[in-house]
Amino acid sequence: MRNLSANEQRPEPFGPDFLIAIRALVNVHHSIYRKIPPQGIYFESLVEEAFRQIRQPFAVIEPTARNQPTHDLLVEGLRISLKTETGLGTDSEYVHMTKLCTTEREPWEPRVLIARVMEHLSRYDIILTLRAIWETPLIHYQWLEIPVETLRRIEGAQLASVGRRTGRSSLAADVLRGEEKIFRVHFDGSDGKCQISRLRIRHCRMLLEWDFRVRE
Repeated sequence: MRNLSANEQRPEPFGPDFLIAIRALVNVHHSIYRKIPPQGIYFESLVEEAFRQIRQPFAVIEPTARNQPTHDLLVEGLRISLKTETGLGTDSEYVHMTKLCTTEREPWEPRVLIARVMEHLSRYDIILTLRAIWETPLIHYQWLEIPVETLRRIEGAQLASVGRRTGRSSLAADVLRGEEKIFRVHFDGSDGKCQISRLRIRHCRMLLEWDFRVRE
């Protein structure tokens, strides 16, 4: 699957019909799980169903095998990665990704780790995340696109050791756009995960926001 060039216009699957469908399906989820936002494969299934409900002009919809290090859904040739951030500590202004990807354990070197992340990002055209901000008795939902190009700025990160862990140390760096810090990247020395923290919402594309009232 080729990447779109800067001069090509990406197909737009997130029109009003899709946004109405995904909001309605999240609300249906809450009719069963009143206080638990959709996560993981349950959320992936909701997104797939939303695309199937609107069908045209996006009729080619292909889910991928579960738990594979690749896109979660293929819609009219667009490789879509789906993520959720729904814990009680979800911040309304900053995105946190506990696992952008998992790197191989060795060699644990900045150049190698960054190359692995860049290879991982090359598998996606779009990264979408459903976020749940708890404002009891409401859940404020945010449906965001995280620009892949923004995350690719990791390529220029100057990783340095952080923390006091014995053995293999964690590596981290602020990722900049000019003089502005736009997020922080962290490679966890214990489990090899690449994590993203404090990515400002304004550097993402807000597709939809709504409130859901939690029933007791």
